Amino acid sequence: MKTIIEEQNDQLIAILDGRLDTAVSEEVEEAMSPLRQADKDIVIDCTNLTYISSSGLRIFLRIVKSARAKKRPIYLKGMSANLRSILSMAGFLNLFEFID
Repeated sequence: MKTIIEEQNDQLIAILDGRLDTAVSEEVEEAMSPLRQADKDIVIDCTNLTYISSSGLRIFLRIVKSARAKKRPIYLKGMSANLRSILSMAGFLNLFEFID
């Protein structure tokens, strides 16, 4: 799993590549910690994310809570139908805005 954080204009962008499962969740959570402190709009680019487990969903939820406290939106980009289905089953679709 590869996680890259980039800053562009008034956005902080996390690019995820691979499988976000329990085995890598601690590493990914640490890599994504700047998103929890950010006072910028957040984009999580899931174009190359092939799988997300419940531990990955918890990471997303922590980021959502931090962003909402700062009244900042979180955008998910490049979600496959499979990943969108996982978010739907977990009841997470309404927590994010989606961009292609």
